[in-house]
Amino acid sequence: MSGELEAVLQLLVAGLTVGCIYGLMCVGLGLIFGVMRVINFAQGDFMMVGMYLAFLMVGAAVTLPVNPYLTAVLAAIAAGVILFFVSSGLHLMMIRAVSGQRVSDTDDGGHTRQLILTLGISLVLQNAALMVFGSTPKSIRTPFSTQAWEIGPLIGDDVFLFFNKARVLSALAACVIALGLALFMGRSAIGRRLRAAADNPTASIYMGIDVDAAHRMAFGLGIALTAIAGALIAVSVPFQPYSGLEYVVLMYAGVVLGGMGSVAGAFWGGLIIGFVQQMSQLVMPVQLQATAVFTVFLLILLFRPQGLFGRNVERA
Repeated sequence: MSGELEAVLQLLVAGLTVGCIYGLMCVGLGLIFGVMRVINFAQGDFMMVGMYLAFLMVGAAVTLPVNPYLTAVLAAIAAGVILFFVSSGLHLMMIRAVSGQRVSDTDDGGHTRQLILTLGISLVLQNAALMVFGSTPKSIRTPFSTQAWEIGPLIGDDVFLFFNKARVLSALAACVIALGLALFMGRSAIGRRLRAAADNPTASIYMGIDVDAAHRMAFGLGIALTAIAGALIAVSVPFQPYSGLEYVVLMYAGVVLGGMGSVAGAFWGGLIIGFVQQMSQLVMPVQLQATAVFTVFLLILLFRPQGLFGRNVERA
C-alpha cells in the first residue's frame, strides 16, 4: 500500500514540475496567437533549435568555472535571446507579409498563407538540424540530472519523495520567467502596446501605436519563451531534429485548453497537460500518454468550449 501511495505522490511531483515547463512552452505560442492571431506550426521547431543552441553552449562552457546547472539555465536564456533576434528578423522578412492588417480583409484572415509559410519554415528547420546534428538523440546532461532531493519518511518509515534536481530547478526557472512576462505585459509601456495591438489593431494605429513593431515584438518574445522552455526540458529529456512535432501538438492543446488569446490561460493549459500526461502513467502505459491528455482535453472543451480562461462570444 505504501508503495502505491509513494508512486502516486511521485507522479504528482513529476506532473507539477513538467507542467510548469509545459506552461512556459505554451505561453510562447499563446502570446503569438493572442497578439497576432497567427497560427505558427513552426513553433515546435524553433523550440528544437533552442534545445540544440543550449546544447552547444553548455558543451562550449564545460571548462568555465560556473555551477554546471547554472550554465544550463544561462544557456537556455542565451538561446532564447538569440532566437528572439532571429525570429524578429524572420517576421520582418516573411511573417508580416501574411499577418496583421495586410491580410485582415481576406476571406480567411491570412490563415491559409500562414499555415503554408510556417509549415515550410518547419520543414527547413527540421532538415537543417538533421544535416547538422544527425538523427542521434541528444540531451543536456548536468550533474543535477541524476541527483534528487529526498523528503521523508512522510508516513511511517516507507513513504519517501524524490525531487529530481534538474527538473525542479527547470520548473522554478520556468515559473520565474512566466511571472516576469506577466509583469512585463501588465506594467511596462511595451506590454501595454502589445495588449492594445491585440485588442484592437485599427484603434491602436489611430492612437499612434506601431502595430507592425508590436507584432514583431510578440513574435520574437513568443519564440524566445518557447525556446527557453525547450532548453529547460532538454536537461531531463532527450531530443532530436523532429522533437518539435511532438511538442507543437501539446502546445496547441495547452493554448486551446487555456482559452485562445489568453496568455495566462496558456500557462495553466500547459500545466494541466503536463500534469495529466504524468498522472496517466497510473492507469496506462507511457506510450498511451497522448490518449489520456486528449481525452481530458476533449472533456474540458465539451463543458467549456471557449477554454478555461477564454471569453465566450455570442454570435448573432
